Amino acid sequence: MDNAGKEREAVQLMAEAEKRVKASHSFLRGLFGGNTRIEEACEMYTRAANMFKMAKNWSGILVIGNQGTEWLCNLLKVAQQVSGGAKNRTQAGWFQSLQCFLLSDETSENQLREMHFVKQPSSICSFRANMILPLALWMPGMLIKRQTHKGRFSIAAKHHITIAEIYETELVDIEKAIAHYEQSADYYKGEESNSSANKCLLKVAAYAAQLEQYQKAIEIYEQVGTNTMDNPLLKYSAKDYFFKAALCHFIVDELNAKLALEKYEEMFPAFTDSRECKLLKKLLEAHEEQNSEAYTEAVKEFDSISRLDQWLTTMLLRIKKSIQGDGEGDGDLK
Repeated sequence: MDNAGKEREAVQLMAEAEKRVKASHSFLRGLFGGNTRIEEACEMYTRAANMFKMAKNWSGILVIGNQGTEWLCNLLKVAQQVSGGAKNRTQAGWFQSLQCFLLSDETSENQLREMHFVKQPSSICSFRANMILPLALWMPGMLIKRQTHKGRFSIAAKHHITIAEIYETELVDIEKAIAHYEQSADYYKGEESNSSANKCLLKVAAYAAQLEQYQKAIEIYEQVGTNTMDNPLLKYSAKDYFFKAALCHFIVDELNAKLALEKYEEMFPAFTDSRECKLLKKLLEAHEEQNSEAYTEAVKEFDSISRLDQWLTTMLLRIKKSIQGDGEGDGDLK
């Protein structure tokens, strides 16, 4: 099913849910978990939210105009009034839906005011920063508290990731993003979801290195590399983690990088034959000789086969600038 089909199905589900809500005489008087129509409506609201999410259309709730606002209001009422398992499912659906709504660039001041979530903003230009984003952060924060009290740490970890992503992309506060990724990793570890924990830790390592917290990045890359090198399905990735750890060592000190490279080869013999290991040896040799041209040529050769991403480019440039005579260079590797 294409994205347009997903959106159509979401709209249909919302319409069906509306019918069930209206058919329930107890909707405005207080809802109970045993009310079949309301539970069905809850399920449909959640499914509709998921369809919009699958379509990657964060403005999807607004597709049907004012009904989008009405839907969210109804869903919030349902989440507050139903009980038991239905309440948990409904709150999850409401959270997904309102999250999409709040982060949509099309969300307007009037639509939020209609939902009675915010007061009149003091200035329109600060509306998104002062009104929308705090709400988008408040929702997962609220759900984290509820889920941790119930011992549902994997769900709480997902909400921490949501908060981290908002700090990454919307608020550009990397320190806070790191803190939430670390908390998410801790929760996943406690639930023995090591793969999910590693994904969060790798985010932390990448940002730590960018912030020049190299020792922190090294420890994480070595930890994840050690955990994956004996796994038949994941061991291919171990070379990448050891490579990144070695680059962080290299930025700090050339001798540290040499010692680390020897350690990684001893721990993980397959690393020796990797292109990453061979590149490191060429870079160490060029750095020792203070040969900027040889350094650049080694990087170009590697990049011609395996394209460098932004993180690797940044780290390699930092190393290159430590070569005498290159500190005032043009900052190019190619």
